[in-house]
Amino acid sequence: MQQFLSQLQQLFATPGGGPVNWDLARQLAQAHLTGGGPAGMSQFPVGFAMPGAPVPAPVDDADSDAAKPVGDPAVTAVERAAVIEALRLADLWLDPESSLPSGVRATSAWSRGEWLNQTLPVWRKLCDPVAARMVSAMTELVPEEMRAQMGPMTSMVASLGGALLGGQLGTALGSLAAEVLSAGDIGLPLGPAGTAAMVPANIAEYGKGLEIPDDQVRLYVALREAAHQRLFGHVPWLRGHVFAAVEAYAAGIHVDRDAIEEAMSRIDPSTLGSDPQELVLEGIFTPEDTPQQRAALARLETALALVEGWVCHVVDRAAGDRLPDVVRLSEAFRRRRAAGGPAEQTFAALVGLELRPRRLREATALWNALAEHRGISGRDALWGHPDLLPDEEAFAEPDMFARTQLDLSDLGFNEATGGEEPKE
Repeated sequence: MQQFLSQLQQLFATPGGGPVNWDLARQLAQAHLTGGGPAGMSQFPVGFAMPGAPVPAPVDDADSDAAKPVGDPAVTAVERAAVIEALRLADLWLDPESSLPSGVRATSAWSRGEWLNQTLPVWRKLCDPVAARMVSAMTELVPEEMRAQMGPMTSMVASLGGALLGGQLGTALGSLAAEVLSAGDIGLPLGPAGTAAMVPANIAEYGKGLEIPDDQVRLYVALREAAHQRLFGHVPWLRGHVFAAVEAYAAGIHVDRDAIEEAMSRIDPSTLGSDPQELVLEGIFTPEDTPQQRAALARLETALALVEGWVCHVVDRAAGDRLPDVVRLSEAFRRRRAAGGPAEQTFAALVGLELRPRRLREATALWNALAEHRGISGRDALWGHPDLLPDEEAFAEPDMFARTQLDLSDLGFNEATGGEEPKE
C-alpha cells in the first residue's frame, strides 16, 4: 500500500506548479529511448496498479515494433571529435557567405537523452500555454455545483490532466529525440544560446538511407547547425519573434472536450498507467478555423520558412564546390524539413503544434534573389528589424521584392564583412 501511495503521489505531482507533470514527461521520453520505466515504477511507462490488482502481461517485443526501445548510445570520443571538427570547419565555410559573424560559443555532441534534457526548458515554454487550456477543459467537465462538493478533489482532476499531458508530451518528445540531428534541426532555438550541438547517433541513422559518405552528411548537418547559431545569435529579436508566432498559433488551438471525455472513459483506475496508450490522447487539439487563427498560422509558417530558407540558402552556397554530393544533400534535407519526419508528425498529432516550414522552396528562392540583387550584406540587412522581413507577397514575386530599393545603411549590419556587391 505504501508503494502504491508513493507511485500515486508521483503521478499526480506537477513539480514547478505548472499545468504539466514535466518530470513524468521526461521519464516517459527517456523510457521511449531506453525501454526503462520512470524511476521507482515497475511497469512501462507509468506502471502502478491498485494493491491486489492483477499485473498486466508484458508486451512481446517481437509482436510490436512500438515496444522496442530505439536506444540511447553514449557519444564516443571519436564521434565527439568528429562533431567538433565538423562544426569548426562549417563555421569557416560560412564566413564568406554571411555578414553575420559566428554565433558558436561552444560545441557539443549530444546523445539522444542529452538532447532531451538540454531542450526540455524550451519545450516547457512552448507547450505550457496549450497544456493549461487542456487542464482547464478537464476541470470544467465537472459540473460547477459538484466542484464545491468535491473540495480538494478538484485539484486532483487538474493533477490528472497534468499527468495525462505529461504522458502525451513524453511520447512526442521521445519520438523526436530519436530523429533530430542537431539543436536547431527543427528551426527553433531549442538548446542553450550559443551552443552548437549535434546528435551523432541520429545523424548516422539518417545517413544510412542517403548512400552518401558519412563525413559529407556530418558536415552538411554541421553547416546547418552553425548557420542557425549565426542567425539566432546575432539577430537579437528573432528568438522572441519566432516563439511569439508559435504562442500566437497555440493560443488558437481548440481543446476538444468530447475527445477528453471519451479518453477519460477509457482509463481504468485499477491499472492506471500500465498501458502506454492510456496516456496518449489523440484528437484533443485542433486549430480553430477563424480568421485570427489562419493569420496566426500564416505568420508562424512565414517565420519558420524565412529562417529555414535562409539556412538552406547560405549552407548550399557555402557547401558549393566543397561537398561532391551537395545537390543530393540539399534536396534530401529540403524534403525532410518541408514534409516533417514521422516524429514531427507524431508531435503535431499529440500536441497540436505543426512546426514545418511549408513554403520552404519559395523562401529559399527569395533569399537567392536577394543575394543576387542586393549582395550578401544587403540580403542579411533585412534581419535588422522584423518589419523589414519579406511577407507572403514577397514569396510570390521574389525578384520584384529583391529589386525594391531600400536604404539599408543604418540597420546595424556591417557592410564591410566580405559580402558580394549587389547586382546592377
